[in-house]
Amino acid sequence: MTPLDITGMTCDSCAAHVKHALEQVPGVRSAEVSYAQGRARVALDAGTSPDALIDAVTGLGYCAKVADTPPPQAPDGFLGAVRESAPPQAMSGHGAGGLHIAILGSGGAAMAAALKATEEGAHVTLIERGTLGGTCVNVGCVPSKILIRAGHIAHLRRGSPFDAGLPPTQPIILRERLLEQQQARVEELRQAKYENVLAGNPAITVLHGEARFRDGHSLTVRLNAGGERTVAFDRCLIATGASAAVPPIPGLKGTPYWTSTEALASDAIPKRLAVIGSSIVAVELAQAFARLGSRVTILARSTLLCREEPAIGVALTAAFRTEGIEVLEHTEASRVTHRDGEFVLTIPSGERRAERLLIATGRTPNTRSLALEAAGVVVNANGAIQIDLGMRTRAEGIYAAGDCTDQPQFVYVAAAAGTRAAINMTGAHATLDLTTMPRVIFTDPQVATVGYSEQAAQHERIETDSRTLTLDNVPRALVNFDTRGFIKIVVEAGTGRLLGVQAVAQEAGELIQAAALAIHQRMTVTDLSSQLFPYLTMVEGLKLAAQTFTKDVKQLSCCAG
Repeated sequence: MTPLDITGMTCDSCAAHVKHALEQVPGVRSAEVSYAQGRARVALDAGTSPDALIDAVTGLGYCAKVADTPPPQAPDGFLGAVRESAPPQAMSGHGAGGLHIAILGSGGAAMAAALKATEEGAHVTLIERGTLGGTCVNVGCVPSKILIRAGHIAHLRRGSPFDAGLPPTQPIILRERLLEQQQARVEELRQAKYENVLAGNPAITVLHGEARFRDGHSLTVRLNAGGERTVAFDRCLIATGASAAVPPIPGLKGTPYWTSTEALASDAIPKRLAVIGSSIVAVELAQAFARLGSRVTILARSTLLCREEPAIGVALTAAFRTEGIEVLEHTEASRVTHRDGEFVLTIPSGERRAERLLIATGRTPNTRSLALEAAGVVVNANGAIQIDLGMRTRAEGIYAAGDCTDQPQFVYVAAAAGTRAAINMTGAHATLDLTTMPRVIFTDPQVATVGYSEQAAQHERIETDSRTLTLDNVPRALVNFDTRGFIKIVVEAGTGRLLGVQAVAQEAGELIQAAALAIHQRMTVTDLSSQLFPYLTMVEGLKLAAQTFTKDVKQLSCCAG
């Protein structure tokens, strides 16, 4: 008998699948597989290679090697017999140590949940149908910020406020080399932060395949390598993310349009780029491609960033137009055609032509292929899973986190939600408070917000007071020779308690966390204005904005306390 050590099995059903696969290998006479021991014993014809056995097991998504030690003895006595024969569900429910958690996805929410759950003693089966790491590291945050940074460097070489002393030069853009650099960093981070972490955690089993719910306690996984697996679970976390939404514009279907995924993977910079959309992805990528050499036109159904404080869209539109980006507000394409390598967009004022078309009109939750109805999981009209503050769905024992839910679509929100879901799945209680969630849009100038805008607060019937500080009053902006933008503070009328901050500024993302902490600590505008801020930093603008509630900051010395 040839013994094999097998890792990754989570129940007796797994062992049955392994047994069946082994017995299909030519030269195998019989196979015995024990889930409890993590071991198989296989009777072989002479000359049958053990490599064929290992291939059969790994093809199911498990790991196998020829054992060099005898199988462990079963525990003695009644308890040992129970452990050998009982299904895993019979051993769960007595603390996280006996708990089996299935996690669908491998992005920010999934990874945070998997790591936290195993810290609490649970065993996790993580199921990923595509590339490990999810959107952020592969096709989202990481590659987009690299592209944006490259565009920023090109922009500064082409021109800056210091051109008189540092003469500008027209940069040569070698997009294929920038793409190689970008993808190398993506692969490095995916390997270090996802693949290596998963491989180094013995309590996590990774299955590569597509999962669907059979019922409220089990999944069917169609393995990428072929075949199917049934995964029973005590708890389940859905963290399948979202994909680019595509609007039903006549003529668009079937054309080679880009979503953000294709745009970030392109090895060439188009001469002309049209962008349909006006939210975060649209404005970030529009400016990046413009700075790398594209003539860019943005079609905004309303205005840029129309869901934000109105002054934000006004400031960003002005900055874009200064850079030569065409912003068409209150404009929709009624038809799209593609012929002779060119897109033609029909709009109320005529036509716009472009070599490439980027669709950036939001993201749709990846929930439609999961058979959620079989488990009793409820979604909203957009397909987003409805959850409570503890990430629980309407189905007992099933949780959800990240972009597939109705939470804000940011990776740090997803990770925080995943961690709290794991805490709740393993028997404790945690909620996610998003009232002081900071947000950053990586344009130039950057946009950063936290808490209430004035309109949102008034919608909640909160009486407000506010001040807006233009950046020509901020020393850091003055010495940078870049005073585009503003910092606005919203407070509760009467008490002065901080409610929200909105900023458009260079490196606004670096100042917003200070505002988030101040709001979280329920500071007043007087508290904020009395704090020490380092001189010649952009975050000092927060202090100056706070001082405008009681002073004329134009009458202060440079660093008046």
